[in-house]
Amino acid sequence: MDKSAILRQYFGHSSFRGGQEELIDAILAGRDVLGIMPTGGGKSICYQVPALMLPGLSLVISPLISLMKDQVAALEAAGIPAAFVNSSMTSGEFQVVCAGIRAGKYRLLYVAPERLDNEGFLSLIRSQQVPLVAVDEAHCVSQWGQDFRPSYLRVAGFVDSLPSRPVVAAFTATATEGVREDITQGLALRDPLQMVTGFDRPNLHFSVRSPKTKEKLPLLLSLLEERRDKSGIVYCATRAKVEQVWEALCQSGFSAARYHAGLPAEERRQNQEDFQYDRKPVMVATNAFGMGIDKSNVGYVIHYNMPKDLESYYQEAGRAGRDGEPADCILLFAPGDIYTAKFLIGQGGQEGEEEDPERLERQQRDLDRLDVMTGYCKTRSCLRGYILGYFGQSYQQRCENCSNCCIPRREEDITVPAQMILSCLLRVQRKLGYYVGGNLIQQVLRGSRNQRVTSLGLDKLSTYGLMKDKDRRLIQDYIDCLKEKGYLYLEPAYETLRPGPQADQVLFHGEKVIMEVQIIDDPPMKEARPAREERRRHPAREGGGMAAPAVPEENGLLAALREKRTQLAQAAQVPAYLVFSNATLADMAAKSPSTIEEFMEVSGVGQVKAARYGTEFLRVISDYRDEERRRRHGK
Repeated sequence: MDKSAILRQYFGHSSFRGGQEELIDAILAGRDVLGIMPTGGGKSICYQVPALMLPGLSLVISPLISLMKDQVAALEAAGIPAAFVNSSMTSGEFQVVCAGIRAGKYRLLYVAPERLDNEGFLSLIRSQQVPLVAVDEAHCVSQWGQDFRPSYLRVAGFVDSLPSRPVVAAFTATATEGVREDITQGLALRDPLQMVTGFDRPNLHFSVRSPKTKEKLPLLLSLLEERRDKSGIVYCATRAKVEQVWEALCQSGFSAARYHAGLPAEERRQNQEDFQYDRKPVMVATNAFGMGIDKSNVGYVIHYNMPKDLESYYQEAGRAGRDGEPADCILLFAPGDIYTAKFLIGQGGQEGEEEDPERLERQQRDLDRLDVMTGYCKTRSCLRGYILGYFGQSYQQRCENCSNCCIPRREEDITVPAQMILSCLLRVQRKLGYYVGGNLIQQVLRGSRNQRVTSLGLDKLSTYGLMKDKDRRLIQDYIDCLKEKGYLYLEPAYETLRPGPQADQVLFHGEKVIMEVQIIDDPPMKEARPAREERRRHPAREGGGMAAPAVPEENGLLAALREKRTQLAQAAQVPAYLVFSNATLADMAAKSPSTIEEFMEVSGVGQVKAARYGTEFLRVISDYRDEERRRRHGK
């Protein structure tokens, strides 16, 4: 069976997405590959299809138990023999899988990288024909990535220990150029085909909100109330914040689960299962939750606190909308998030290694990435463009699908306030002999009688009180604008503001500074976003094929299909999306097939699922047509 037939029969897609076919062809030709593809972009297809075409047992190195279970469950639902080996298994379950390996039962085996330390397991694998080793979440091999896993450094040695070297295929959703180099070296890839298919997720609507601290929780509750019919994740920076937010949601009547490393393993497992099966549609979690989560119907991801870096944010936000449906990625930013993130970065080392050069270098890189993340929260330019630019991808100036592009703005000349800020900064430096942070500059400009201001004699400067009629947050907006345009920059190591190279042009040569401001303030409890139908821009689904036609949410057939999916999922005790994804149901409702042959033309319907579910869903469609016919004829 060729690759296209496998794609159609097992995965229900008629064509490959961009980059998939090239990666598959390279693997089949015996060449290592490195695929950088966005979450939901079809990475798994790139190694699952070759695994079904190559002889023997293909291995998938995967970092988390949840990912393995989800992937194996999806493969089994499609009729593909697969298994996983991880620490969640009993001894008996492990022995059953080992027996299956010896009998040649499986085509794909998912294993955690830590399992490669078990000599008995390695001996079993070495006795098998292993044509392909796929490394998922490959950024974990990079010490400068956001999810470094030391065990990933042992993958290359494991590959070399096999009787015959297999093809090595590495995949990740986000990786800067430096991380890509680390992946290539850390996994010892040989002349890999590198395929970067783009980081953009057109179906995601990005938004940054900046509520005051006391408004944060009420805003979250309001956002969730608007999305009660959807499944979503709320990320918090600390365990304590997870507990606080989770309790508030439960008290407000939301069916929510919680997840963080401080909970017992069994509770974490149960809570994750409740979320996966939609028994509790809201998950409140730290970043310990989610890497590799294959749940396709997540309708929103809300960050209650700012993450430490843009890589983590995009990866976590990308867990929304995996089925291609419109989804929201909302970040609630407060200045205090910066200090929390710096504290967590500072806790990254171990006691007694404060002077370790490698740790200090890693910490500085973390602080640099934090500065980029803070810039995202404060930028007035296109949020999508900010993300794509960071990952080295070209982008349009306006995406028209983020809060910054959708909120009406006008240009305002802030040259005079900019000159006041820059002048004050230079005068303070001349007075003290060193640069200071933005808070002190604000205090001087607003004429504060703060003890620090007066004790340093800064109340005697000519710039003292120049902006006493301005709100603190407005002055901070001016400072953020100057930083974004390069007239100011923050020295991360000392948290001090310094004038940029072009500051003199503003102070002495008449250069104007223009800042974009909102025409009308965004209402505090409403999310700024374009009309839903205007933003139903579906990318091609995972595995290829055309995007499903937009189906209005009030479509009665779609609701009936969803109800049938729920019944079948509950009967089989599997998550609903493993029966069919939201995108497949939308395409089914749009095409409204009458026969099993037409049913097979629905995107995401393969032979196994057609045989298993076709009759049930065709009956729902037929009954709906009959009901519509009776309604039209008044009977």
